[in-house]
Amino acid sequence: MISRFCLTLVFSLFSLISIGQRSVQNILNEILNKDEYRQASVGILVVDPAIGEELLSYHPDQLLIPASTMKLITSATALRILGPGYRFTTSVAYSGNIDEKGVLHGNLVLIGGADPTLGSEYFQNHYYNFLEKWAQSVRLSGIQKVEGDLVLDASVYDHEKVPATWIWEDLGNYYGAGANAFTVYDNLFRITFQSPSQSGRATKIMATYPKIDGLEIQNEVISSEVNADNAYVFGSPLDKVRVIRGTIPAGRKAFTIKASVQQPGEILSTAFTNALAGKGIFIDGGVRFKTGDENNHKTIYIQESPNMGDIAKVLNHESVNLFAEHFLKQLSVEKYGIGNREKSIEIVKEFWKENGLGTNRFFMEDGSGLSHFNAVSPRFFVQLLTAMDGNEAFVNSLPRAGNGTLDQFSKGHFPGNTLEAKSGSMTRVRCYSGYLTTDSGRRLVFSIMFNHFQGSHSALINEIEKLLYSIKVEE
Repeated sequence: MISRFCLTLVFSLFSLISIGQRSVQNILNEILNKDEYRQASVGILVVDPAIGEELLSYHPDQLLIPASTMKLITSATALRILGPGYRFTTSVAYSGNIDEKGVLHGNLVLIGGADPTLGSEYFQNHYYNFLEKWAQSVRLSGIQKVEGDLVLDASVYDHEKVPATWIWEDLGNYYGAGANAFTVYDNLFRITFQSPSQSGRATKIMATYPKIDGLEIQNEVISSEVNADNAYVFGSPLDKVRVIRGTIPAGRKAFTIKASVQQPGEILSTAFTNALAGKGIFIDGGVRFKTGDENNHKTIYIQESPNMGDIAKVLNHESVNLFAEHFLKQLSVEKYGIGNREKSIEIVKEFWKENGLGTNRFFMEDGSGLSHFNAVSPRFFVQLLTAMDGNEAFVNSLPRAGNGTLDQFSKGHFPGNTLEAKSGSMTRVRCYSGYLTTDSGRRLVFSIMFNHFQGSHSALINEIEKLLYSIKVEE
């Protein structure tokens, strides 16, 4: 009797597993057969790495545009090579000498360390009054007046403003800000509009902040019944002319959008000069940007960033393009002494090749995924995530259901840490890669990538959530 009971139980369990697998496959088939996705490029892979089993597979080796899931590759590589405790630094220094009256016969020097979080809205507590501290450090050094210039040494990075494959629609907007040796305030500025109560009417720009000398804005934004920010900023990273097109909600006394700053060093130098003036320290000369010729200097103060683990959590939770580009360039800073995107990409490829991952399964053009020229396979993401599952800083950087970029996923369906994943989206692209813990306790690694689909993003998000939930409860 006991033997027959056990045999029956085994057959029942295999039957349940088979039914579960069929139901998951059926759900996937239903999604793929919908008009919106029938012609789309889709790649899916779900694996149980503990036993090496592929639970769901659909074109897993197809190269697809990853959008912001590219940040998984960038953050994973930086955390492995540089480490979660790595910190960016910015130095306040001077050249020349200080006489008995406190006059600096030389230059005050800022040495950029490409800290992506300097003055960032994501790290306000860390950087509270950072300019005040810098100015105070200058005063405590004995300097009361600078006879020379304020020199900004930007030699830590090359001259590339933004990756060459970023598109015109993105460059002027806040998410299109490039990495800089003197990144500050998230490399963005705010534009505040006033809109009439009627839709279809011209809006008025009331203010911009912070002030940017020489900024020229052509405002073509109109009011709309749509209660959303649909205004886009267009402009080259090489000049200060900006054209703003699109719509903002009608009847607003103050509606603010964000745009990218491509010359953040100018904003930082102005802010620092004002902070010095507040301490009674004035600079006779001007502001100069140099690249490494101020070698004979004495350091006054070193500003350290939060550690890379903490920055990575913001990077992936909030999908901050700027932070990702800094992570990428910093790889070549540490290896070659200067941040260069192309050299850093080679470092990424070589690192994962040495760790057994097929680098023929991805093309990389930037660190954030903003480039449409990136292409990654679901299999590469699954291999990467499997390799990184024991890295606490990396796993903790991923959003959970109901927060960060997974805020549209139900906490009820995916409580606690049962879903840990990075999303990626751009026009006609929606991707998710991460970890899924099933009701039976299995920890799965998955990558779901949709390119060139029709219909809305919200509808596809619902379909992907349904698929992931079916895997969670059935496996």
